[in-house]
Formats: sequence, structure tokens, C-alpha cells
Amino acid sequence: MLTILGFAMIATFLVLIMTKKMSPIAALVLIPALFCVAVGQGAQLGDYVIEGVGKLAPTAAMLMFAIVYFGVMIDVGLFDPIVRGILRFCKADPMRVVVGTAVLAAIVSLDGDGSTTFMITVSAMYPLYKRLGMSLVVMTGVAATANGVMNTLPWGGPTARAATALKLDAADIFVPMIPALAMGLLFVFILSYVLGLRERKRVGYLSLDEALVPESETVLVGAGGGKGAKASKGSKAAESGAAGTGAGTGTGGGEGAGADAEDEGFQGLDPNRATLRPKLYWFNAGLTVALLAAMIMELLPIPVLFLLGAALALTVNYPKMAEQKERIAAHADNVLNVSGMVFAAAVFTGVLTGTGMVKHMADWLVGAIPEGMGPHMALVTGLLSLPLTYFMSNDGFYFGVLPVLAEAGAAHGVSPLEIARASLVGQALHMSSPLVPAVYVLVGMAKVEFGDHTRFTVKWAALTSLVVLAAGILFGII
Repeated sequence: MLTILGFAMIATFLVLIMTKKMSPIAALVLIPALFCVAVGQGAQLGDYVIEGVGKLAPTAAMLMFAIVYFGVMIDVGLFDPIVRGILRFCKADPMRVVVGTAVLAAIVSLDGDGSTTFMITVSAMYPLYKRLGMSLVVMTGVAATANGVMNTLPWGGPTARAATALKLDAADIFVPMIPALAMGLLFVFILSYVLGLRERKRVGYLSLDEALVPESETVLVGAGGGKGAKASKGSKAAESGAAGTGAGTGTGGGEGAGADAEDEGFQGLDPNRATLRPKLYWFNAGLTVALLAAMIMELLPIPVLFLLGAALALTVNYPKMAEQKERIAAHADNVLNVSGMVFAAAVFTGVLTGTGMVKHMADWLVGAIPEGMGPHMALVTGLLSLPLTYFMSNDGFYFGVLPVLAEAGAAHGVSPLEIARASLVGQALHMSSPLVPAVYVLVGMAKVEFGDHTRFTVKWAALTSLVVLAAGILFGII
């Protein structure tokens, strides 16, 4: 019964947010509360919620201070050179913009933190998507999928969890997986190229004047779908052919006045904003490198590092109290939205775990594996990692389910290393899970409904995971 109710709870939640019948925060709180009562454990709801909040409180604190820290770093201009380089490559071509999004997200993902990746990527690319009338869910989908592949880095979390759960060396798991993960990342770049071509076909090449017309905040779920997709206001250039109108039309190769004026029109971040601190550039760069190094070396808990980093960055860059208050207020919306979503997710995960639903669901899935599939447990683990890491936290999957799968594989002569490598396959999909706090940073900053992001992204992320699995099998890694 708990198994059925667990799947029903997750399905109800996803349907309600994807059809926009409820907001994610309301659904994350009310749906599990109702199901907790339905299983006859309503009296324990408070205990489950408090336990869930306690487990996610460090994550909420980390995200709060990470948003402040990287928000300040964006304000002072630390990432402007990277942004200018990406935007110089993108010009006014929708295809290049989408590819640039994937490249930027992959590069920034090297720090192993999804929220950082999404903050920098959205800050850089959002203005360009808006000015060109492009679909924002294309941006969030490509960024999340690229980050999901890169999330398998040893310091990203999943690899370390798999190594800990199975008592293996993280390097022995990750290093052989590099070719398969590289194929997954290559697929993301190819996917971004295809989606970019479709966006180019839908939007067309806009002249610089047209591109600078303020856009409405329309989210195009059908974007990337070619002719059938809905065009946003201001993108009528697609109807009059790729050339657009006027002498300022830019092309894919960057010809014309649009390319010449690119630095003026497509900065993404205002190059003359009052918050810039060019004289402190190397201090901020050194502070960020030191912070990331401390994270990788685990010198202190990550929430503590970001708390200290945010306080130091604010004090040095904005010594006046009024300036500090202004910077904190500027990022307060993002902080409140994300932390609120994390604590709401704590209700969902607390009920799933406390009632025993998640354990019964995992046991049912493992028990449903046919006996004849025993020698192919690595393949089974790879396939199961897609739904399980989407509907469960990484901790739940790697510490609760993976040891069971490894034990079943060992009985048929399958190495725990193969099981561990296969368990990383689902991370591209995992990064768009409603249980991942960083995804709320992404959709919040991009002003995209979570349901729209889910509808657009899940199919592409799942396909990326399957590409990684197929490459792992082809190369003999899994």
C-alpha cells in the first residue's frame, strides 16, 4: 500500500505543477501532508516535517549565502570577461546563443555547485534571450542538462556518495567514466545546436534595433519545435525571412552593423553599472578561487564557507553600511524564493522518508528485477538511476538503494565498480528533479514556471542519460 501511495503522491505532485493547478511551494507542502494523513500517520506529520527541515537546513543556508556571494561577485564585475567572451561568440544568432549557454554552463559547472552554475549562466544569458525573443525554457533546459552531466565530478557529490556507500575509491569510479561522460556532454552540445537552429527558424535573424525592443516575459514551452512553436511578441522578423529589415541586420557569421555594434547592444550585464569594483577585481578573483579550493578540500562545511565569503565580499567591496544593505536587498527576492522552496521540499522529502514510502518504493523496484537480469545488473542499475534519482534525493539513492543493487550484482559476479559507475548515469535527469534545491535557483532567476521547465527538459535530460549509458556499455566501462 505504501508503495502505491508513494508513487501516487509523486504523480499527483508532478501533474499539479505541470498543469499549473498549484504553485510548487503549495504542492510541496499540501500534497505530502494529505498523503501522510491518508496512510494513517497524520499525528506524526510534525515530526516528519521537522526532521526533513533539519536535514535540508544546511542546504538552505548554503544556497542563501551562495546567492548573496555570487550575486555580489556578479555585481562587482568578476564574471564580466567570461560573459563578454560568450556574448561575443553568440552575437545576435539564436543558434549561437543556445550553444553558448551550454558551453558557459559546462565551464562554470567545474566548481561542482549547481546553484553557482545557474546564477552565473542565467545572469549572463537572460538579457540576450529576452532581447532576441527566445524561449527561456530552452535556456533553463540546456543549462540544467549540461550541469547534470558535469555534476558527476568527484567533488560534485554523486561520485563521492557512490564511493562512500560501496567503500570504493572515487577516482576508480570517475576516471574510467570520463569517455562516457564526454559523450554525454558532446550530446548536450549537439542538442543545443539543434535547439538553437529551431530557435533561429522560429525567431529569425533580428536587426540590432529589433533585438533591443523590450520583450514581454513570455515562456515558450513549444520552443525548439520549429514552425509549430509560438513566437513571442517582437519576433516577427521570422515571418519576413532570415534577412530581417534595414541595414543593421546581423547574420550567423556576424556580418553587418549588428555584429559591429555587438559589444554595445549585447553586453548582458551593464558595463557601466554603479556596483562595479574594477580596482578590486583580483581580490575578488582570489577570494573566489580560495573559496572554491576550500570547498573541494572540505576545510569547512560549505554553508560556513559561503557565509564567511559573503560577509567578507560585502565588507571589502561595499564598506558603507547603506551599500551593503542595498546589495542584500537586491538579491533578497532570489534568497527568499529559493530558501522557501527548499523548506517546502523538506516537507515532501520528510513525509516520503518518514512514512516509509521511499523505502517501499525502492524495495518494490529492486524486487521487480527478473532473476535472469542478474548478470546484467550494471545495465539495470543505469536504467534504474534515471527514475530513482529523479524521484529520490541523491542520499536516498546512493545510501539506500545502491548497496542493495551492488549486493544483487555481486551474487552474479558483477563488480561493485561497474554498479557504481552505472549509478552516475541518471545525473543529467536528476538536476531537474523537484527535490534538487539548485533547480529552483535556475527557474526563479530565469522567471520560468517549474512545470514549464519540467515539461521541456525531462525528455532531453533522460535522452542524455541514456547516451551516457550507451557510451559506457560501448566502451566497456559499464
